[in-house]
Parts: sequence; structure tokens; C-alpha cells
Amino acid sequence: MLRWGILSTAKIGVEHVIPAILNADNAVIAAIASRDKSKADALAERFAIPHTFGSYDDLLASNLVDAVYIPLPTAHHVEWSIKTANAGKHVLCEKPISLKASQIAEIIQARDKNNVLVSEAFMITYHPQWHKIRDLIQGGAIGTLSHVQSAFTYFNKDSNNMRNIRELGGGALPDIGVYPTVATRFATGVEPVAVSAKVKYDKDFGTDVFASCRADFGDFEMTMYVATQLAHRQEISFHGDKGWIEVSAPFNAGLYDADKVTLHNTSHSEKQEFHFPGANQYKLQIEAFSRAVLTRTSADIAKVFTLENSQKNQRLIDTIYVAGESGLWENI
Repeated sequence: MLRWGILSTAKIGVEHVIPAILNADNAVIAAIASRDKSKADALAERFAIPHTFGSYDDLLASNLVDAVYIPLPTAHHVEWSIKTANAGKHVLCEKPISLKASQIAEIIQARDKNNVLVSEAFMITYHPQWHKIRDLIQGGAIGTLSHVQSAFTYFNKDSNNMRNIRELGGGALPDIGVYPTVATRFATGVEPVAVSAKVKYDKDFGTDVFASCRADFGDFEMTMYVATQLAHRQEISFHGDKGWIEVSAPFNAGLYDADKVTLHNTSHSEKQEFHFPGANQYKLQIEAFSRAVLTRTSADIAKVFTLENSQKNQRLIDTIYVAGESGLWENI
């Protein structure tokens, strides 16, 4: 069993990742830390976590913990990922792990120096629906892929929410823009070469609240838009000459809608549906990460989202910002 420590009492940890660890076959929660120890104590009582700390550094120094989950505000991800790796602990850090692709090199250096596993928490890449989508595309089920279309939006104008605080790394692209990009790259195995974009900012928050982009992947293109001040919506489709794939809940499977993948034929006269009952992408993520740490086999490590993959995805996000400013096509 891999012994996990939780760095902070953030909502995503409480609602998704802590329950995932508790339900995982190969993981336990050994400790939780908060700068307000009373918050850590309250969660420890709620989830029967045996140890609490009143500082993040104290948890990192503990020999009770093998791996650390980091759900801190985005602006602190690089700092604490490096500190955790330097403490000899394995790291699962919430996305985005960095606001700049160039900073991920520092995390890679800390990972390699300390011989630990460090991964960005793209939970969707562990969900079986995305493995099915990848298999369908690569198996020729939709023929030659021509276009990927995606949208991911929600409405949030709370000035106290970290997603609307620029200094903490808020904004639509860091929070949700990373999902259509990583999903497209994961499903197709192809990297983009150039992008054009339009990005809008909230005049009060200073964060990007809407972004639309067109990415050139060579043989196909992807169009997407993301927003933090539009009605809730998420979708993605992959369109080829022999059919197309529709995904009901591409990013919040089981929460936004049922995790269902539909394959349509050319004339839309036939379709196949693929369902994944009981799949929990957070639990699958924890089990895959824990297994990779416990076995240290190349096969298990290969199933974990790599920092090199994170660099490529963040480079695309960085370029979307540049294209939004220039109004031109920008090479990635």
C-alpha cells in the first residue's frame, strides 16, 4: 500500500481525490497538512486520517508518507512539486502543474535528481472511455480524421474563487483549456504545429474568461472554446470520412453526464454505444500512480502521465495566449 499525504484541504481533494485514495486497492492516506491545523484536524476526523500537520514542510519531512497529492492554488504548484520531490516523496500535482512550459524543466530536474515519480493529475487519461476513443481512432473506425471540435464552459463570477484571481493562476485556459488540448493529443497521438486564437479578459479580475482557438495538427485540425462566464457545457467530437465519435461527458465523466462514447457511421444511419459503468477516473488515477511507485516497472510507469507530456500540453496553452495577443498564426 502506498502511503499518501495530502497538501491542503482544497475542495477537489475533499470531493474527489481523498475518496479515491480511500477506495483504491493499493493506497492509504497517512497524513494531511493545512496551514490552519484545525482544518486538517477536521478532515482527519471526517475521513479517519491518522496524522495531521500544521505546515506543509512538516508533512514533507515526515517518514509516514511516501507520496504527496498537491491540490494547492495553481501559482504554487511548481514550488511545492519541487520541494516535495527534493524531500524524496513522489508527487501527484493538480493541473496545470505550471503556468509556463519552461518551468516544468525545473520539476523534471528535481524528479530525476531524487529518483521519484512526478505527474500532473490529468485524471481523464486514466478513464477507459478515453482509451476506447484512442483505440477507435487508431483502429480506423472513423477513417481519416479531419476535425476535432470541443467546448468546456462554466459560469463563475465569485471574486474570492481562485479561478478568478490572477495572482493564484486563475483563468479559463489554465483551469479548463488544458482538457480539450490534452484529450485531443491523448486520443490521436499527434502534436499540434501552430495555433490561432482569440482570448478575452475580465476587466475586474484580469483573468482570461473566454478563449477560442484553432490548432493545426497537420493532417487534421482542432477547434475549441473554453469560458468561465458562460452557461455550463462540455463536449468533444472526432470527425472522419467514415464516421464520427461523440463523447457525452468528456471531462467530468459520471458527473456532467453518463460516461458514454457513441460511434456514428458516415450516413448517421447506424451507431454503436460504449458504456463504462462504475468507472471512477480519480480512483483509476490513484491506483495507476500507486502501482507505478510500488512496482517501479517500466510498463506501470508508462501508464502514468509524464512531465514531458505536461510540457507539450502547456506549450500549446502558452502559444494560445501568444496567438490571442498577436491575432496571427503562431508556431508551437
